Formats: sequence, structure tokens, C-alpha cells
Amino acid sequence: MDEYDENSIRADVRGWIDANWDPNAPLVQWRSKLADSGWGMPTWPKEWFGKDLPQGLVPIVDQEFSKSHAIGVAKTGIRLLAAATLLEHGTEEQKKRFLRRILTGEDTWCQLFSEPGSGSDLAGATTRADLHDDVWVVNGQKVWTTSAHHADFGLLLARTDWDATKHDGLTYFVLDMKQKGVEVRPLKQMNGHASFNQVFFTDATIPLENQVSEIGNGWKVAMTTLMHERRGADGARGVPNTMDLPGRIYDEERQEIETVMEPYKWYPQRAGRVDLVMQRAKETGKISDPTVRQEIARLLTMARCAEWTARRARAAQQQGKPQGPEGSLGKLAGSNVARQASNVHTIIAGASAMLTGPQSPLGGVISEILVSVPATSIAGGTDEIQRNIIAERVLGMPKEPRMDTGPFRNVKRN
Repeated sequence: MDEYDENSIRADVRGWIDANWDPNAPLVQWRSKLADSGWGMPTWPKEWFGKDLPQGLVPIVDQEFSKSHAIGVAKTGIRLLAAATLLEHGTEEQKKRFLRRILTGEDTWCQLFSEPGSGSDLAGATTRADLHDDVWVVNGQKVWTTSAHHADFGLLLARTDWDATKHDGLTYFVLDMKQKGVEVRPLKQMNGHASFNQVFFTDATIPLENQVSEIGNGWKVAMTTLMHERRGADGARGVPNTMDLPGRIYDEERQEIETVMEPYKWYPQRAGRVDLVMQRAKETGKISDPTVRQEIARLLTMARCAEWTARRARAAQQQGKPQGPEGSLGKLAGSNVARQASNVHTIIAGASAMLTGPQSPLGGVISEILVSVPATSIAGGTDEIQRNIIAERVLGMPKEPRMDTGPFRNVKRN
């Protein structure tokens, strides 16, 4: 970062915003101009809509956009997971076709990884892609696919070689979700939301130009996607600070958020809502109970430690270091915090924690926390998977005995 003048960067981005920002401009038109400027994703390469800036300077750019209430590029959903994966593994043509439209928000994306018989065991995927002449033909099923019901494209991991080992027989694709042969069925969750979907493929097709990286290199490409997911590169969870401002561009952004952010509106409850604990303890008088205070202290200690782990990950990213153990450590810490928060909310609310409706604690938010928190230990790699990664790759412990070596067609499956 030393070769960069922070004041100069701040002046440059401020000057560009002053010369170009128009709250009455069409949203896509503004984002297209922003993408071309490089200020929308300043850490990206200059040849691909970026500025080649180090991660540590991004807060300066963000501050200037926030001061002007200027809208950024599209970051909702898993768009930036798709972009990060294509930046590392995509062809020049794929980058030209997809990156700009990801940033403008014209295309939405979903992640087609998990299957009914291979959730945590991602390499056990059995959705197959067979090459016929100059097109891949896809058959199979994916599940737990967020936003599949309105996605334009999907990041698909499919098996292309049944005689290779389970990790070596996978290939990565970009699949058109709007084509015939792709059927999306929503899944109703116990918290009342329907964020996830089942996706069925019946002779769906993928042109050769939508194959990402080489045949059989799908596992490596998928690990890039998951690495950025654990680092939080999708930026999908925040709500902008422009919700009440007038202007065409804000109106269009609000319409976008209503659609794209809908599947994620329960995610704060999934994380346990640590922010509500002290408020609830004081309101109910439970703050005077020493047992409750002890559990609250434990929760806040865990939450602060998880925050420090997240800061380590961000610091490593700012220094350009590769993904370390912080991703799995942070994911596991988040699960522990969410469970403890759920426990604390329960002992504060008592039996009322099970109630929903207007007369329930916080209008049903507490009960939604209780039924949403279990998802934290599953989504993005289960706690068991994270523990294995930490044990084997960080602590250097012996790997578990494997029973799935050899050609995948001979591996016993569910």
C-alpha cells in the first residue's frame, strides 16, 4: 500500500463522483459507467473493470461513495462469487460476456453445487454432463439452491468422467437457467421462508464456450468459489443506506432489492442476532439474573473472538495473502456464536420464545431465530467439514481413512 497516496486516491474518486453521479439516471446506465471507471470494483485488474488497488484502500473508496449516497455496482446474491471465479479461471471471452453484466446487475446468478446425496461431500456429485458433438448435455438434480427461481445463470459442478476418481471427474460450467430442460421447485423452510430450491435437469444443454477451465478441473474451480464464499466476497447481506432517498436510481435499486434480497432477509436471524441480546435482557429484567448474565458474557466473548478472526482474514486479504485457516475457523466460530445466541434468547424469553405473531417476543423475531440458527451449521460447509479442514490442513493431523478411492463408478453411494 506504501506506493499509493491515500489522499490522492480519495481526491480521484471524489472528483469522479462529483463529475458523474446523477440520482435521476437509470440504474443500469449508471452502473455501466461505474464499471468502466474501475471505481465499482477497485481491486479488480484494470483490464477487467478495476483499478488494481490493494484491498486496504477499498474503505477509502467506499467512504466517498457513502458521503455522496452514490450507488455501487451490483453485489447482491452470488454475483461476486461468479465474478471472482471467472476472473481466476474464465476465458477472455467469458470475462467479456459476463463480468460487465454482473456489475450492472443485468444478470442474476445461483450456485448449483449441493445434491440430495452429496451435500457436504461435494466431490460426490452425480449430476452428469455428457459431451455430444459440440454441446454438453446435463441430467440430474441439485438442491438448496438459493435464488434459482429468478437466476439467469448458474455455476454448475457436474460429473463428466465416471472412470476418474471422485475429485478428478468433475467439470465446472456456466449454465443458462432460462432454457428448456431446467425445472426449479421451491422448498418451504420451517421458518416460513422459501429461499432455497430444488433444480432438475433433463437434457439441458451447455455450449462448449460455457465450460470453465479444463475438463476434470471442476474441483479446483469450485474450491475458488467456496474460498470466496467463506471470505464473504459476495457482499450479499448488507442493506444500502439509500433506502429513503428520492430519485429514479434509488427507486430502481429498491425494486431490485425487493426481488434479489428477498431470499436473504432471514439471514440476520440465522446468525443469532447477538445485537438484540442486551436489549432483551434489560427489557425483561433478566439482566439481574446471575446465571443469565454468565451466559450473556460467554456469548459476547465468543462474538468478540469471532470478530477478531474475521479481522485476521480481512488483514490477510488486504496484504494479498492466499486463503488461510481463517475461512474455516471463522465459519465454525460463526456457528458456535449463533447456537449460543439462540440459547441465550431462549433463557431470556422462556416458553414465550416458541410463540409467533404480534403478541410474541419482538413480533416473532425470537422464534424465527430459534428455527433459523441450525442452518448456520450446515450452509457453506457443515461444522464437521470445517473441523476436518482445520484438523488436517492446519493442525497437520492424519487424514480420515478413505473408502471412496478408485473410479467413481465403483464408489458406493447413497
